[in-house]
Amino acid sequence: MSTLERQIGGNIVLIGTAHVSKKSVEEVRDAIGRHRPDVVAIELCKSRYNAIKEKSSWEELPISSMLKGDRAYMILAQSFMGSVQRRLGSEQGVEPGAEMMAALSVAESENIEVILVDRDITVTLKRAWRLMGRREKFRLSWEFTKALFGGEAPEEVAVDDMLEEDVLTAMMKEISDIAPSISNVLIGERDAYIASKIADAAGSGKKVLAVLGAGHLKGVESYLGGKKAPELSELEAVPKKRFSVGKAIAYAIPLLLLGLVAYLAVVRGPEAWAEIADIFLIWVLVNGTLSALGAAIARGHPLSILTAFVAAPITSLNPALAAGWFAGIVEAKIRMPTIRDFNGISKVVTLKDFTRNGVLRILVVMALANLGSVIGTAVALPWILKHVLG
Repeated sequence: MSTLERQIGGNIVLIGTAHVSKKSVEEVRDAIGRHRPDVVAIELCKSRYNAIKEKSSWEELPISSMLKGDRAYMILAQSFMGSVQRRLGSEQGVEPGAEMMAALSVAESENIEVILVDRDITVTLKRAWRLMGRREKFRLSWEFTKALFGGEAPEEVAVDDMLEEDVLTAMMKEISDIAPSISNVLIGERDAYIASKIADAAGSGKKVLAVLGAGHLKGVESYLGGKKAPELSELEAVPKKRFSVGKAIAYAIPLLLLGLVAYLAVVRGPEAWAEIADIFLIWVLVNGTLSALGAAIARGHPLSILTAFVAAPITSLNPALAAGWFAGIVEAKIRMPTIRDFNGISKVVTLKDFTRNGVLRILVVMALANLGSVIGTAVALPWILKHVLG
């Protein structure tokens, strides 16, 4: 029995793997052949399974469709997985999740039932994001950006060393060190969820062989050994969004602007309408011009630049919207980048590469259009206040 193989009771076997190892793929095939289980449980959710199983069609999907609903979370997760693989220097000729697909392939060829036991990655990421404070979000975003653009040299970590449970667990805890409040969401909750799914499958007396990342072995084993796990409904719930101080300020800006207009109309009467028109003209020109300038600096399409100009004065009055979103959507519709562009971000070296990557162009158009709108608000509002109250 492998050091990363655990027998739980009489009908559950856990197999720990490294997600980028040929050795792990071979050990998974061997374990299924030796144990002849009734059910093979795989540490994947439906979203990740589809991304691995249908890799070519996934890569050809337009970015615009991926930005709808929960798919944006999937993009984030897939990209982070790729950046971690590069950091480890694990060029083994094996795609992430190959051992999971090997388990699936063997099970299907032997007519063995297969179940996906991990919590949906969109739920995990949403729960983590909602529980983080502003500082933790900033730190995590910064670390993610560094990883995505290859800001650090790959660490020389042997794949066999990855299979040592304490090493892999330490790597899994890196994100938790950056954002301590989500440690349980990323690790503990998933251990409990996976264990509950395995226990349910084994409840009818079926023999279950579960293929897991090595870092989950200890936690899953403890829950299967009797540790009380939360209800699945609790683990699948997403906390409601919190109303932050930043949002309060964002909502205060349009109220302040509208209040100033009402003040002029009441105090100065009909003579104020020309002044009110000037205020809105300044608001539109400053907001629109600076947002459009940001999109232009990002080398956005002319229609994206025009969209930023039109959207910025309106979205600045609605905290739920952002000019960059609209400019980015137009850019995505016109340029039509794919997930392959997103996966190619790490290969960007020169400025020419930077401007050729479809996703990078969209991200920069969105970011600079938003930045221009924020600067426009910061410039226009004080001028308006001074003009009205001065």
